Amino acid sequence: MHSALREFIERHPRLFVLTGAGCSTASGIPDWRNADGDWKRARPIMFQAFMTDEFVRRRYWARSLVGWEHFRRARPNDAHRALASLAHRDRITGLVTQNVDRLHQAAGSRDVIDLHGRLDQVRCMDCERRLPRADFQEELLRRNPDWAGLAANEAPDGDADLDGADFTRFQVPACPHCGGLLKPDVVFFGESVPPERVRGAMDRLRRADAMLVVGSSLMVLSGYRFARAAAAAGKPLAAVNLGRTRADPLLTLKVTQPCAAALAFLLEGQAPASARPTGSG
Repeated sequence: MHSALREFIERHPRLFVLTGAGCSTASGIPDWRNADGDWKRARPIMFQAFMTDEFVRRRYWARSLVGWEHFRRARPNDAHRALASLAHRDRITGLVTQNVDRLHQAAGSRDVIDLHGRLDQVRCMDCERRLPRADFQEELLRRNPDWAGLAANEAPDGDADLDGADFTRFQVPACPHCGGLLKPDVVFFGESVPPERVRGAMDRLRRADAMLVVGSSLMVLSGYRFARAAAAAGKPLAAVNLGRTRADPLLTLKVTQPCAAALAFLLEGQAPASARPTGSG
């Protein structure tokens, strides 16, 4: 337990919380960056490449077919549960996540802004309909049965490392409604966060008296902008992160611990995770 973090949270009853990949690593989902904030692997797929290059789409969906099976089994960890507990006590004006795993919602948090979208949906870029990723997975497997049993190392956001695989004959279904191009309902690099999400998050930040960053390096502007706005408004800013963050010069408090361990005091007196009832969904 980090006493300074406890004091920070007790001193600021209306927190704006921004979370990143470090919040979900204890759930088995790899993160993108090392302790210096640099990429651990190749830079993620770019929006323009996905939209214009058929081979890039085949490669993406083939890797996703394999990676999805691991990703969909991820469950909330104590960091997610601690923030849900804080929200249930009306201590959070807004919970904004850069993650696409929906684990905050699974842990019981409500009114979460999925800044970068959600991987459990697929979006048609032509007719704008959304499809459940689970249904799309069934269609991918039906068209590409030989890929079902491939073993691969897990990668961030439902990706999988398939070095040396031949993607040229991988079949990617089109939208069943209009025949359009299907894309995961997440914000790729080079793609803009929908402005209504940014406005909603900024509104919640304005109503807060402090900001708490949990598990994000803030290297991407989409998250860093909120830290910059908090500092400009004179709001204290704390971060729980194992490595460097882009906002380090702006921080009031920095806690260099795993997220679940740093926030464990918020779960004091609650039943352990294994003893808690689980929902049906």
